[in-house]
Amino acid sequence: MKLSIIVPTFNNLPYLKFFLETLKKNSKFEHEVIIHINDGSDGTLDFISTSGIKFSQSHENIGLCSSMNRAFSLATTDFILYAHDDMYFCKNWDTFLINEIKKQQNNLYYLSGTNVSTRFGLINYDCGNDIENFNEQKFLKFCDDDNTPDLQSSHWAPHLIHRELWNKIGGFSEEFNPGDGSDPDFCMKLWLNDVRVFKGISKFKVYHFNSLTTRNGKVKLNNGTKTFLLKYGFNPNFFRKYYLQGNNSIIPYKGLLNEPKHNILMFYELIINKIKYLFYKIIS
Repeated sequence: MKLSIIVPTFNNLPYLKFFLETLKKNSKFEHEVIIHINDGSDGTLDFISTSGIKFSQSHENIGLCSSMNRAFSLATTDFILYAHDDMYFCKNWDTFLINEIKKQQNNLYYLSGTNVSTRFGLINYDCGNDIENFNEQKFLKFCDDDNTPDLQSSHWAPHLIHRELWNKIGGFSEEFNPGDGSDPDFCMKLWLNDVRVFKGISKFKVYHFNSLTTRNGKVKLNNGTKTFLLKYGFNPNFFRKYYLQGNNSIIPYKGLLNEPKHNILMFYELIINKIKYLFYKIIS
């Protein structure tokens, strides 16, 4: 089974090269890789254009959402996997993911990897802050030894959906450019289109170098929480907690999700969200 791996990048060539090498080294099967190059003046455009890898390109940074949508137009498989350019995929990651795809009864699913990092990961485990001091063997041993169960997925990259779903929801919402809030919005659109399988595959682990591209000053983030709140009437944390039931923590996979169960705490938090919604509406 072949996957389309879509990766937006913005002048982050050393990490992009490192990521592509991990795919060659740790993938069981050959997949379609598609890069969207924002700017690319650091050598990324020259490198990718001579590598044989599919790519789209913009002369300036158009944001994660627009980058993903442009790159998707080049995809030819039914399985769309979104990844960051500063990740390391574990050995045989695709075997674990494909085995899970084959278990699904229909195309209504959202499958994600298990994000490992020094901090801000779903699992925090220090194997190095950057590619220069990355302890590959330590991470691979951790992947072999770790017994974390499959998890109730929230909105962690990398994540995969079927092409049919991508077309149905229209990909990423470009009002969230350059990217903050785009993942929960993506999941919310899936929820509104009857997706109830949000599953994190424990064995499909990725080491993430803490969103290097957005931390180094290259990208000025948007207020994704505000945009999400004005779009849906509540913020991303409320959605993760009461709908996806993941809430950025290690929660064993529960199976098909149901509609949120209303209780006093949920009602209270919803009222707070509605007050914030009205405030934003008044000042905008």
